[in-house]
Amino acid sequence: MDEHTTRPRVYLIETMSDMEDDVLRTWLERQANDSGQPPPTVRVTDQALADLVRRKDDPLLTPLRVVWLPKETHPDGAQRFRETLSLRDPLHPGQNMQRRVMRDDPARCQVLEGDPAPLSDLERRLAENGGGSLPDFIRRQAALTLERAERTLLGTQYKVSRFVVDEITDASRYHDGTRELSAKLNVPVAEVDRRARGALDEMVAAQSRRAIALWDQLGRYFSRAYRLDVDTTRLDELRELNKEHSLVFLPSHRSYLDPLVLRPALLANDLPLNHVMGGLNINFWPIGPIGKRSGTVFIRRKIEGDEIYKWTLREYMRYLLTKRFNLEWYIEGGRSRTGKLRPPRFGLLNYLAKAFQDSGMSDVYLVPVSLTYDQLYEVGAMAAEAHGQAKSKESLRWLFGYVRAQGQRHGVAHVNVGRPMSLADYLGQEDDLRLAVQKTAFEVCHRINEVTPVTASSLVMLAFLGIEDRALTVAEVGAILGPLVDYITARALPTAGDVDLTDPQVIRKAVRTHLDSGVLRSFDQGSERVFYLGRDQHLVAAFYRNNTIHFLVMRAIAEMVLRAAVDQKFTDPLNDGWDLALRIRDLLKFEFFFSEKDSFRKELRAELDLIDPAWESNLGDSQHAANLLSGMRIHLAHRVLQPFLEAYAVVAGQLLRTPVDRKFDEKAFMTSCLALAEQRRLRQQIGSSESISAELFTTALKLARNRGLVEPNAENMAARRVEFDAELQTLIDQVLRIRAIAHENLGQMGGR
Repeated sequence: MDEHTTRPRVYLIETMSDMEDDVLRTWLERQANDSGQPPPTVRVTDQALADLVRRKDDPLLTPLRVVWLPKETHPDGAQRFRETLSLRDPLHPGQNMQRRVMRDDPARCQVLEGDPAPLSDLERRLAENGGGSLPDFIRRQAALTLERAERTLLGTQYKVSRFVVDEITDASRYHDGTRELSAKLNVPVAEVDRRARGALDEMVAAQSRRAIALWDQLGRYFSRAYRLDVDTTRLDELRELNKEHSLVFLPSHRSYLDPLVLRPALLANDLPLNHVMGGLNINFWPIGPIGKRSGTVFIRRKIEGDEIYKWTLREYMRYLLTKRFNLEWYIEGGRSRTGKLRPPRFGLLNYLAKAFQDSGMSDVYLVPVSLTYDQLYEVGAMAAEAHGQAKSKESLRWLFGYVRAQGQRHGVAHVNVGRPMSLADYLGQEDDLRLAVQKTAFEVCHRINEVTPVTASSLVMLAFLGIEDRALTVAEVGAILGPLVDYITARALPTAGDVDLTDPQVIRKAVRTHLDSGVLRSFDQGSERVFYLGRDQHLVAAFYRNNTIHFLVMRAIAEMVLRAAVDQKFTDPLNDGWDLALRIRDLLKFEFFFSEKDSFRKELRAELDLIDPAWESNLGDSQHAANLLSGMRIHLAHRVLQPFLEAYAVVAGQLLRTPVDRKFDEKAFMTSCLALAEQRRLRQQIGSSESISAELFTTALKLARNRGLVEPNAENMAARRVEFDAELQTLIDQVLRIRAIAHENLGQMGGR
């Protein structure tokens, strides 16, 4: 016989309104036994639970709750805004509303029964977890059981737990950890416990249905400028993986709107809410309180040296994994200022790896996600920051301005999911955990780039950048992009949604979009309307172009190999060409995510095959290489590489002016780089204002440090700085020669 039918059953009930007491009493009377007596109940108060745990007959404890189902949502799934702003939990309305429901729609009132558990089983589970009293544990488990039952009424979107801090701090591993930290840091256990609990209170996402509904409504309002385009190719696979494993979504970061774009994309495809790891910089009223109660985990930006905070964060992440919550954060750390993917940040991934190893879970899957936009309101502000302007601090006033700007139509937001990655597999490839995490992060970035779609918006900007300040007609833009679209088709690159890049109307629409945003300007007083980049819009244009640039870098390098074959007359064509490609790869290794050398070689061969299937036997013939260059329908080296090389040359030039025996002042150096770049631009020694970028200078300086060209008194530094500058000048000269061919062809072919 089932032990659940032989044990005495006790129902655990919460404090209720008079109406709920009546509903529950009626329900219990229907459960009466043969003698006509309703089953016994115990209210979850301290004294009642203290008496309950002293019972020796091991009763079966079953939690009960009265819930009030919300009214059916509107066809689009959105609640009325006034209902969303209500301070009431939709499942637990006030007494006046309860009376109206019982009068008008009593079917919305239901008694919810949680899964039963014997008292002895709860005692055993508490002993295994360690810490806390049995009455408190019973109260907490009863609430958690009812919350799981409530999710059957609302769907898997909600995975709510009200007792996260208690569950973590009551566990024996928490108490063991605080003692270990106390001994290691020579800090009293009580102080470690106080700081850890304070960190948990600060970071733990205390989800509530009211806040979730409000956040969803605000999200729709904030992102109203965009139509959502979601590639659903891999979502079936994600749903299947999520049945057994936590998913960790790692999107690219383009905009403050990113979490408001990804969230509805996942919910619309039956994936639950993520716990979004965010910075404390956006934890201001009202976004902070609402975000925290709807799944945002606010983390301090600077935690270096705070071992207690780091340990607490790992414990929280371990808890989330064991409860199979899904997580989300941006692999780049901050928003991209250039439009292309930034180098990954390893911090949270390191914490995840250690939390996973401590969790006992079989696996966790990382999900690379590409987020791109046809237009972005904040690109102008980010471009200004790249020119040296201070970043605006996030605040309520800033928020109002940002939200107001979203009232204008900005086009489409694209969500593309990359190939999921087994964290267990990737961590198992290296003995050194730090190295394994770094390789994992770079693979995530590679897979994001792999699915980032080519958009008409980015291609139009590619047309206008790389031709100096020349104006173009729409027909000329189409002529420039026609061969490039053929190239995209030949390589089977991903494109945005169902957009047909071969359709002239698509290009015209993209031109109009950039015209409306001010990136492009027009002049229509001549014989034909022409378009040109607006004043100080080069960095904005580059942001959109760079959404696609990672697909074009290898083609640009292939063109550089051909240019070198013409200029340098290779003595050993294959090896000399390969060495040049590797030098460019090393020079730009902090800008782009290049493949390992073997894969890089295959990719370069594939590009050269597209240019000339017989290139391998003809590379030593400088005239043949020259003919290939002049006869190509597209030239990308100057459009792709020139701004980076010129920005790097600014840093190299400023290093030549920097004493080799003095302490390096990075802030002053960057200011000098901006001034030098402005001067070179005025003297037309720089082809485009997009090369005047603090973001590019920072990456160039990172490369210089990597080569030992920054810190004072390094061996032979002055001579090596001269070599660095000469290397860049040689490459720039080759790029300019390719640009000259492209411009000559442009003039001869009426715009191509």
